[in-house]
Amino acid sequence: MFYGEYTHTLDEKNRIIIPSKFREVIQEKNIEKLHITRGLDACLFIFSENEWKVQENKFKELPFTNENVRRFKRLFFAGASESIPDKQWRILIPDYLKEYAGLEKDIKIIGVSDRIEVWDMAKWEEFYKSSKQDYEKLAEGIII
Repeated sequence: MFYGEYTHTLDEKNRIIIPSKFREVIQEKNIEKLHITRGLDACLFIFSENEWKVQENKFKELPFTNENVRRFKRLFFAGASESIPDKQWRILIPDYLKEYAGLEKDIKIIGVSDRIEVWDMAKWEEFYKSSKQDYEKLAEGIII
């Protein structure tokens, strides 16, 4: 659904512009709302409304008696923010999410199939540099 990586900037009002390729998908799928929350590896996750419901249903199946489940769900859902892109296809990144991901001016927006991730440019470059040499090894352990 969402694929590719795009370089953008965070504006002075903490807004990012949705890349044009992602806009096409959003329009094609009639997506009105996006859900932004804390991601993993110090990035933000952005889900379409339908995918958000899928993720939410997966979490409902997990036992609330498990401490790690409770802790993760609190951080994941308490950090969530709904957003509807404006006419210029900008969405607001709340201050607490900007702080969580360490977003500065330069950012990388990537498509990861079922979600969009927003990274601080320096963190993305560090992640990519440290991970690219393991690409084939990762594939061996995942792809059958």
